[in-house]
Amino acid sequence: MAETADQDAELDARGLMCPEPVMMLHNRIADVPVGGVLRVLATDPSTTRDIPRFCQFLNHELLRQEQAEDQYLFWIRRGA
Repeated sequence: MAETADQDAELDARGLMCPEPVMMLHNRIADVPVGGVLRVLATDPSTTRDIPRFCQFLNHELLRQEQAEDQYLFWIRRGA
C-alpha cells in the first residue's frame, strides 16, 4: 500500500459498495498506531455519510475529506 508523508497507511475500497468500505475500515484502522493517519479511497457515494459517522462513533478524527471526480478520499487519525 502506498504511504506518503501525511499518512501512515492506506485502504483502497474503490469498487466496493456499502457496507464493505466501512467494514474494511474498521478492520484496517486497528492496524494503524494510535495517532496514526489512514487514508481511505472509495467510490461508493454513501461513504461520504458513513465514514464521518464511523469516525464520530468510534472517536477517530476525520482530518480531511475530498472528492476527486468519481472518487472519495478520507484522512482519518486513529483515536485511542
